[in-house]
Amino acid sequence: MLRKLYDWVLHWSATKHAVPALFILSFTESSFFPIPPDVLLIAMCVAVPKRAFYFAGVCSVASVLGGMFGYFLGWQFMDIVGTRIVEFYGYEAQFDKIGSWYSEYQAWAVAAAGFTPLPYKIFTLAAGMFQVNFVVFTLASLASRSLRFFILAGLIYKFGPKVKKLIDRYFNLLAILFFVGLVFGFVLLKLVLDK
Repeated sequence: MLRKLYDWVLHWSATKHAVPALFILSFTESSFFPIPPDVLLIAMCVAVPKRAFYFAGVCSVASVLGGMFGYFLGWQFMDIVGTRIVEFYGYEAQFDKIGSWYSEYQAWAVAAAGFTPLPYKIFTLAAGMFQVNFVVFTLASLASRSLRFFILAGLIYKFGPKVKKLIDRYFNLLAILFFVGLVFGFVLLKLVLDK
């Protein structure tokens, strides 16, 4: 089933609707949606390697705008919306610790969440709730999210056909590793926050 979905996304990623879909996915993932945009970004870069950096730019801008929206939700609507998002991901008990990270590390906490598999959406909500300096938040988000997506695009641009063959050959293993990495990011955050 995952293989069929990958093939469908890869085919669809070269259509005229791919860029708006990438923008929407990147925006929503930064504030509430669970699936990271990397999946679609990879498929689009593999399908059209010449536009890899354009796709990374779209992904970065949308992700930062989505992060700003998450910040706004945490700042103005934490009780109504933000709390439900945090509960959905199971971070109620650890949420205050993220606030202490912000007071101690500011931009570094944002950058870590923006670049690593840590759930960026939880950090965007927390940034708004704990009123992290908005300019610091935005610049750290822009740097970390752009770095993440442009490195990915650069690798695919450089090794495009080889990457496609690698994905085609080891798709099942790579899919498992990707989702394990995603789950690991959530588990790692829980472990660190529980200490």
